[in-house]
Amino acid sequence: MATSTEFSAGGVVVRGDETIVIVPRRRAANGRAVVALPKGHVDPGETPPQAAVREVREEAGVEAELVEKLGDVRYWYQRDGKRIAKVVAFYLFDYRSGDPADHDAEVEEARWVPLERAARELSYRGEREMVQRALERVRG
Repeated sequence: MATSTEFSAGGVVVRGDETIVIVPRRRAANGRAVVALPKGHVDPGETPPQAAVREVREEAGVEAELVEKLGDVRYWYQRDGKRIAKVVAFYLFDYRSGDPADHDAEVEEARWVPLERAARELSYRGEREMVQRALERVRG
């Protein structure tokens, strides 16, 4: 089976004890809605931190200041008979301005939730781990 690697970047945007989660229009393989962090592909000529800033603005509708890298989430998936290695770099952001209601058309809903709730309720384990890391840093 042919393989390839994809790179994406995203963020955990923090405002006090809250973060923004999104519900993308694209459903999980089983048809269920997904609760996720804002993230997306790194475009040509773009660094992962730049992609994360852009994705937070587009998918979460807010402006945020990058604080530090939280880590990478790695997983495999299949598309069109290809096995794809996915690496998503996640960054911690401090909220600056904007409203999650101003998200782009790829997102059904974006909303603030308590960090602790996001660490339990996000659909993907790797993203729950990134929120847990953000929670640990915020609590210092």
